[in-house]
Amino acid sequence: MNSTTEIKRHLAREADAPRFSLSEVDGHLKLTAIGNWTLKTIADVDQRLKRELENFNQQAVSYDFDGVGEMDTAGAYVLSRAIKCKTGKCFNWSIKADNKGQNMLIQAAADARMGKLPDQGRMWYDVLVRIGRATNRFWNELYDTLAFLGKFFIVLTRLLFNPGKIRWKSVIAMVEEVGINAAPIVMVLSFFIGAVIAYMGANLLASFGAQIFMVELVGFSVLREFAVLITAIMLAGRSDSAFTAQIGAMRMRQEIDAMTVIGLETFETLVVPRALACLISAPILTFLAMLSGLFGGMLVAWLGPTDVSPILFVGRLQDSVPIQHFWVGMIKSPFFAIIIAVVGCRQGLAVTGSVDSLGSRTTTSVVQAIFAVITIDAMFAMLFLQLGV
Repeated sequence: MNSTTEIKRHLAREADAPRFSLSEVDGHLKLTAIGNWTLKTIADVDQRLKRELENFNQQAVSYDFDGVGEMDTAGAYVLSRAIKCKTGKCFNWSIKADNKGQNMLIQAAADARMGKLPDQGRMWYDVLVRIGRATNRFWNELYDTLAFLGKFFIVLTRLLFNPGKIRWKSVIAMVEEVGINAAPIVMVLSFFIGAVIAYMGANLLASFGAQIFMVELVGFSVLREFAVLITAIMLAGRSDSAFTAQIGAMRMRQEIDAMTVIGLETFETLVVPRALACLISAPILTFLAMLSGLFGGMLVAWLGPTDVSPILFVGRLQDSVPIQHFWVGMIKSPFFAIIIAVVGCRQGLAVTGSVDSLGSRTTTSVVQAIFAVITIDAMFAMLFLQLGV
């Protein structure tokens, strides 16, 4: 029985072994190939084909691959030696039945022998194809994000009714990373934003003698928009990318699979603590950004050409800027925090086993978070406009 099996294996190897025949008529060489022409099988036939081709002086080559089973780039490279190339150009060649895959392999092999890159010509409809693929990716990403957001709220609601299951140590550690460590850079950026608004507003309003209204300009813009936007963008660029990188690295090292095996739920362990940390940190950072931005505007108003004293600045700010503008900015911060955390965690869980995937998902995470923040801010602006707030 063993001998019968060995005979069958031997016959199978013989059938798969690459073979060829050459014939030339009036400078036209015909090469007939049979068997599998792959890296594993061409070792025995490579040198023999090379020696026999030296006996011909063909001007054109036609290939007959009807008897070929498998062919890879190594086999195509060996067979392409029949094509003579001079001065950067190859003589004519053709394949019987014009198999598209075999044609591409032989063309690529012939180009490689000349050191030429394969032709990557683009069709006129390639732009439409790319637009279609990008649109399809956009809707898929939107659907996956909304599905992830729904599952997150289900888990969060369940944990809120059972707060003992929330990992408060992880939440506190994340609050330190997301909030406390980010406070200095958020305050510095907001300070300079407030200073720039005050300086530009003073110069613009000075043209018709209304420099004092620079206080209202700084108050409205910082309290309603800039403080919360600066905070959200910094969270998206700093914390969101960190969430994706941390969870993605765990995915690559199969730590998340190990956590699932031992009974730990991914959302409870990784997503909810980060989302709660963002929910706690975002309003605090927004408040600090508001104070810093107003201080920057006040400093420019005091030391700049307007000569508005800090007492006058604060007094006019209290009289002319209603408290509702403060709450408009504060109300938006929890929504931004949730979407930033959800996007970062979802992209981290979508990482595959490659480093390229980790880098791509981290970039996508930041871009999606900033895009979502700007979109939601525009929606809030339209809502508050309709409400008259």
